Amino acid sequence: MHNILLFGAQGQLGWELRRALMPLGRVTALDIPHLDIRDQEAMSEAVLACRPNVIVNATAYTAVDRAESEPEIAMAINGHAPGRLAELALKLGAALIHYSTDYVFDGTKGRPYVESDTPNPLSVYAASKLAGEQAISQVGGAYLIFRTSWLYSLRRDSFVVKVLRWSRQQEVLRVVADQISNPTWARALAEATAQVLAMGGHEAVDWIHERRGIYHLANEGYASRLEWAQTILLLDPHPEEQRARELQPAQTSEFPTPATRPLFSALDCAYFTKTFGLRLPAWEESLQLAMQEDCYNSLALK
Repeated sequence: MHNILLFGAQGQLGWELRRALMPLGRVTALDIPHLDIRDQEAMSEAVLACRPNVIVNATAYTAVDRAESEPEIAMAINGHAPGRLAELALKLGAALIHYSTDYVFDGTKGRPYVESDTPNPLSVYAASKLAGEQAISQVGGAYLIFRTSWLYSLRRDSFVVKVLRWSRQQEVLRVVADQISNPTWARALAEATAQVLAMGGHEAVDWIHERRGIYHLANEGYASRLEWAQTILLLDPHPEEQRARELQPAQTSEFPTPATRPLFSALDCAYFTKTFGLRLPAWEESLQLAMQEDCYNSLALK
């Protein structure tokens, strides 16, 4: 049984990870307000007190646009803290599992990115996430970095929840058609993480060390945000609540934002499948399951 320390337990991924990791051992879950990962002294004390053999970091600064005006905060959470966790993991002989993003790429390749493609972040958020990857890699030890994309759950204000809410407020929805990636359900990502850890058994740290590195891990297939929105509305379990009668395509340039986003940042996850023999379901399949969850609350969308 593992002694697992989970950071970011209240986030959309962290909530699912806590649930998925519980069968594998003792899970100590930390998050704000009990621990601010920017406080490296407090973070170090928490890790050393717990003495885990597995650290899972689901903490992230994800306010992509706000990061442009808060670069120090974004870098502290996404860049510096992961490096410190890697140092602590190495000191304790523990494994570290961390999550990164498709946004480390600039979106100009024109086809899904593989792990060996050169990152070129376009925003402060993306640069801070890349810094976290690099910090962990430089420390070394037993680590897995899972790059994922367009993460969502119905427990947080994700794109899925926003589209459902908009559909109840507006008759015409305009959604960008030129941003493309892999919509990824937080539960599918969390369960894949737990499966990987379970495969290592009692020797999980050494097993992970042998396979350490960066892996792309997202739901299979990719779509534009417009196609994603169309599917969300199609799978809405309460279509009678929708006011929306029309879904119109738009261009990213029509919605200026502080942060620049990559247009085509889909991830190729073949290396993860080759290494671990696992594959996340098609994004449409996971979305359908997510929409059927009991956590769906139509009242919260009004």
